[in-house]
Amino acid sequence: MAQDNPSFGTPGRDYFRHINGLAPQDDGPVWMVNFMHYKTEASYVDGSRGLTGRQADDLYMPTAVLQAIGAEVPFYGDVVMQLDPNPPRWDRIGVVRYPTRRSFVEMQARPDFQELVVHKHAGMESTIITGCRPFAIAEGMRPDPSTWSSLEHAPTADDGPVTVIHMMKFAPGGLADGMAKYQEKAGQLVKKYGGGPVAMFEVEGTIMGDGREWDQVRFVSYPSLRAFFAMVNDPERTEAQGDHRNRALEYTYTVVVRATIDSFVTNGAI
Repeated sequence: MAQDNPSFGTPGRDYFRHINGLAPQDDGPVWMVNFMHYKTEASYVDGSRGLTGRQADDLYMPTAVLQAIGAEVPFYGDVVMQLDPNPPRWDRIGVVRYPTRRSFVEMQARPDFQELVVHKHAGMESTIITGCRPFAIAEGMRPDPSTWSSLEHAPTADDGPVTVIHMMKFAPGGLADGMAKYQEKAGQLVKKYGGGPVAMFEVEGTIMGDGREWDQVRFVSYPSLRAFFAMVNDPERTEAQGDHRNRALEYTYTVVVRATIDSFVTNGAI
């Protein structure tokens, strides 16, 4: 890693050991999902001031490095709303697909990466980075953006598409019981309002975080923020949440993002 004890999170050393122990034939693509919360003012080791944490992270963005190792950014955007009351208040979400887990680890030692990562350390207040693998979306549940213009809550210049991201830890038995029952109802309501899942991930380990473990990260897109809130306020969904979703989860983050990079809607996670 770029720094053994970064100030913005707890390294997931078990996951790093798992990656380092993988034989080449057992390695493969991994999607790193990044939740980011910035400092109000960036703080550099040399005392430099004058940038916000977000501006420092903009300087960090290692586009050329990622291209050099065959990685890509399928999703990137700013948080416009966080629905859960849990701190921190996330600012930005990004996803990077690496060709192998090993390529992610080896990137940390590249000189061109080291030159950039100082900006991340200066600007980041806290982060959660999970290594993930996609799983299949149920047939017929993906949204169809070509139909969005005809919907009641169609995207407009002032209210364009949003992606709602759920990072979840299930209570014991919560996935097979409460969450499955909630999805039976909520899935159809999401579709009713033009939305649908565009990427679904199982978390295989945490690179950086707060010491907690996570099970899944789900990306669900809607034609507009209005469409999302119409779904949220639908009485059938409210009833299903009270009956099933709340007891299915041990803890969660739910954020609404407007993406500047998004290939999930058109291409999915793979």
